[in-house]
Amino acid sequence: MTLDFPHRRYNALTGEWVLVSPHRAQRPWLGQVERLPPEDLPDYDPACYLCPGNARAGGARNPLYSGPFVFDNDFAALKPEAPAASPPESALFRSEPEPGLCRVICFSPRHDLTLPQLSQTAVEQVLATWLAETRDLAARDFIHYVQVFENKGAQMGASNPHPHSQVWASQHVLNEPAKELRTQAAYQAQHGRCLLCDYVGAETHSRTRVVTQNAVAVALVPYWAVWPFEVLVVLRRHVAALTDLTESEVSGLAELLRRVTTRYDNLFEMSFPYSLGFHPAPVDGQAYPTWHLHAHFYPPLLRSATVRKFMVGYELLAMPQRDLTPEQAAERLRSLSDVHYRAR
Repeated sequence: MTLDFPHRRYNALTGEWVLVSPHRAQRPWLGQVERLPPEDLPDYDPACYLCPGNARAGGARNPLYSGPFVFDNDFAALKPEAPAASPPESALFRSEPEPGLCRVICFSPRHDLTLPQLSQTAVEQVLATWLAETRDLAARDFIHYVQVFENKGAQMGASNPHPHSQVWASQHVLNEPAKELRTQAAYQAQHGRCLLCDYVGAETHSRTRVVTQNAVAVALVPYWAVWPFEVLVVLRRHVAALTDLTESEVSGLAELLRRVTTRYDNLFEMSFPYSLGFHPAPVDGQAYPTWHLHAHFYPPLLRSATVRKFMVGYELLAMPQRDLTPEQAAERLRSLSDVHYRAR
């Protein structure tokens, strides 16, 4: 099938479809134009509630930390104690308690350094913190899923520019991982093999959508990508959880994350917004041999630093749609340097 013809692609990881319309990439744009974030932030901001030594919004004061700093979210979406729900009036009004815990992880004391600007050692420390927090939260008997994620930039809802991530741990397996759990199990039952092992093998063989790779992991624009410059990061070894990673795998994954995020920033020469999240197996005490650890990057920008993709209309009511093909997006990202534009 030619790439300039409208077609739909199947997402083997979720069981859903996406419409690809390459001919629309040249349509004129007179819609919303985003404001660029400030390029020069101070290394310390006395008004920032995440900087070392400063008071947080909830009243607590941060220590003078020197590496990753973790604290319980002062305005957590989940709480450990959740009262039982009242009996529903009918099956149409169903609710369940959702106990959980939410934590914030500041990457470093520097207010101005995002992941691609941190050193290799500093990113390894961030990953090690994600592993430690996952292990700690998963040990609690009421926690069955641990979601690590980062929202970078105001366009992705970050409430503070100080680089940080979050970990939300909940009693139930979440919607998106639940879809992937079903598809990975179904693929294994039908083919006798791991879905993502097969997928990475096929992608690295063709190399069409691979952005960058090393001995530990592969970063690619998935065949079924919805967001313009979406990236999927898959571990080469079949592991189910962040806590299964070896020290050398943590190092290799940190290197790959730095490469991906550096290319993002280099694309439009700005601090590139995205949501990043890891999808590990549930932590409910069961074995999940079909699960393969991976991470998703979902960035909103489309054709420039000021024009973003909107999920509206057809995409909300029918199915996702994209103009730029995944192959074109991968080629653009692949052509970029691993050296950050501000370090040249």
